[in-house]
Amino acid sequence: MRRADRLFRIVEYLKTRREAVTGEEIAQEMEIGVRTVYRDIADLKASGVPIIGEAGVGYLLSKDYLVKPLMFNVDELDALTLGAQMVESWGDSALAHSARRAIEKITAVLPASLAEDANRSAAYACSSRSKVPITIDFAALRRAVRNKNWVEIQYTDESGRKSQRRIRPLCLVFIAPVWLLAAWCETRKDFREFRVDRITNLQITNAQFTNESGKTLKDLQEQKSSKFTPIKS
Repeated sequence: MRRADRLFRIVEYLKTRREAVTGEEIAQEMEIGVRTVYRDIADLKASGVPIIGEAGVGYLLSKDYLVKPLMFNVDELDALTLGAQMVESWGDSALAHSARRAIEKITAVLPASLAEDANRSAAYACSSRSKVPITIDFAALRRAVRNKNWVEIQYTDESGRKSQRRIRPLCLVFIAPVWLLAAWCETRKDFREFRVDRITNLQITNAQFTNESGKTLKDLQEQKSSKFTPIKS
């Protein structure tokens, strides 16, 4: 991680805290050493970021540094917290962690009364027994979609037939209780949707593909009139 990115993350993390956090807690969150935290905090203070506290005691960001409070109505808060809980229930662990952090960032800058409303959500999403287990690295697959990495998979269809595919991963679609990977399949020379739980082996290459006419997500959406109905895999 670049140092500039790390310093930004430390400030963003402190924004979500209402009480002082120790250097050890920051180090665990950032996955860096405690000494690095101490150096980064010292540099942030020197640059004018109003961080209160010291090593061995804990750190807290001055409330004067926070952005102007966000304003949401109760229904909007319910939608945000419910959405985050659904991500926690149905996404991978990295995505679940990001969802929790996003809600923490929002509630940290809300006025006290709205923060209480966010914590008293009227709707909840819990884990379901119908959740289909995924054996591959789902977070890595998400990154491959975002970074446009060529991917090679071993896939088992509903009849139990196995096949090797080289694909351009275009997007992930959740249709409860399964995740689908929409892709351009080089093996079949056409768009395909793969159930992620039926991918038994995932190899993400370092090579990146570029958009080509007829093989993009926009092309797929136009072909299906923007509706993700099942197509052959």
